[in-house]
Amino acid sequence: MKIVITGGHLSPALAVIEELPKGVDVVFVGRKHAFEGDTALSLEYREITSRNIPFFILPTGRLQRVFTLQTFPSLLKVPRGIGKAFSLLKREKPDCVLSFGGYVGLPVVIAAHFLKIPVVIHEQTLRVGFSNRLASRFAKKICISWRESEHLFPKEKTVLTGNPLRKSFLSIKHTKKKIYEKPMIYITGGSGGSHEVNMIVEGYLETLLSTYVLVHQTGDTRTYNDYEKLLQKRDSFDKNLQKRYHLYTFMSPDEAASCMRDAELVISRAGINTITELLYLKKKAYLIPLRSGQKGEQSTNAAFFTKLGLGEIYSSNQNFTEIVQKMISSSSYTLKTDIDVSRIEKAASHLVSILTHEAQNT
Repeated sequence: MKIVITGGHLSPALAVIEELPKGVDVVFVGRKHAFEGDTALSLEYREITSRNIPFFILPTGRLQRVFTLQTFPSLLKVPRGIGKAFSLLKREKPDCVLSFGGYVGLPVVIAAHFLKIPVVIHEQTLRVGFSNRLASRFAKKICISWRESEHLFPKEKTVLTGNPLRKSFLSIKHTKKKIYEKPMIYITGGSGGSHEVNMIVEGYLETLLSTYVLVHQTGDTRTYNDYEKLLQKRDSFDKNLQKRYHLYTFMSPDEAASCMRDAELVISRAGINTITELLYLKKKAYLIPLRSGQKGEQSTNAAFFTKLGLGEIYSSNQNFTEIVQKMISSSSYTLKTDIDVSRIEKAASHLVSILTHEAQNT
């Protein structure tokens, strides 16, 4: 059996790849660079190629909800992306396509539909991503992560699978925490980093480091050079503070999982995979949602998370360090509703069984 995997969410893709039985061939279609016009390699490119899985770069355009100066040039790239995907699928002859949404996944889904290759899509979010909304028309099965999303897709094609987490992340919950000299805060903007998160934290570094150890994943975008700027700032501190500030451009998923396990508090964006991980570990988080993209998707995720009792949402009107201190010292941040952990743990195997069924019934 051969499966083409594509789409914008790497974490669940890796979880499914790990769960596939031996002998299944995987081809990945994605983007080489984290941001358009930037030279930083994407996390998906690093992770997939490190596993010796064939990786095909698909140049295509974004389907934007809001008209900008880039809308028309981007739209012109979409037919080229579909054509490239068509050629790739004809050459590779997969038994099934699995898409995790995103602008790269949509041309692959459309091409697969016309080639009569069964398509399974997975929606990680509480809302429907724009690409998955279109892709759902061509899919045989639509897998969703949360019961709150059931009404967004046709009932006859929709399956509640949960959002897959990697085996190493699932197992990290049961391993011993690393003990730091002071309470550790893990700061992350996601795989590509976040300039906004980096700049917010920068303003409070010295105050935070007087009380906590910070592990900070900045990203590697050349547009802002945040890592280099923060490195210079760290070097300006006294030796004790320098030792408490651990800076990384990039972390592997396993390294990031260990940091989340060890942290007394996580400061992060509110991407749905991060939310899933935080819920699985029942970890307190101070969330800084991305303000653009998918009609406030991250704000929805953050509100969902805080309603469950584990988080706070950043506001520029707040005293940042006061919130951090309150969250770390308070025992009131606990999960108010039981999350179906077993669904998260079984999500990857559930998806694999659906893929196998669709591939064998072509």
